[in-house]
Amino acid sequence: MKNNLTSHKIIAIDPGFERLGIAILERALDGKHIVVYSECFKTSPKISFAERLVLIGEKIENIIEKHKPSALSIEKLYLTNNQKTVMNVAEARGVVLYIAKRCNLDIFEYSPPQIKVAVTGYGKADKKMVMDMVRKLVKIDSKVKSDDELDAIAIGLTMLACER
Repeated sequence: MKNNLTSHKIIAIDPGFERLGIAILERALDGKHIVVYSECFKTSPKISFAERLVLIGEKIENIIEKHKPSALSIEKLYLTNNQKTVMNVAEARGVVLYIAKRCNLDIFEYSPPQIKVAVTGYGKADKKMVMDMVRKLVKIDSKVKSDDELDAIAIGLTMLACER
């Protein structure tokens, strides 16, 4: 039976293979959002890319098992000039999607402009505007300084705002 103080728990991911932003958020019945957990998970460039993907999969699976979210909110990829980086991020993102589906999570994907609109109300907001609004919208531990972690929280807030 669900706790009557919360109604929905999600895992939010800012995909990457060197740094992966991870957040667990809950939507409380009073409409406020709570960051239950957040982290910037890092993999070492000293190990093979395949090993890094395994570590990402294991990390996500462990967090899902521990926190039991019902859905995944993840950022869609956007094109950059560095095709190798985009391909590696796409593969890491694929691992996350695979684990989420294997764990029977609903999956919601958002583009960077969708995230900016949901968090700031402006689709062309800069990074600082998004980060400032994230800190205003939810109580965040002062130790959270990583952009990847804050991005994951923004991605989670987007889902909580859009999928009511």
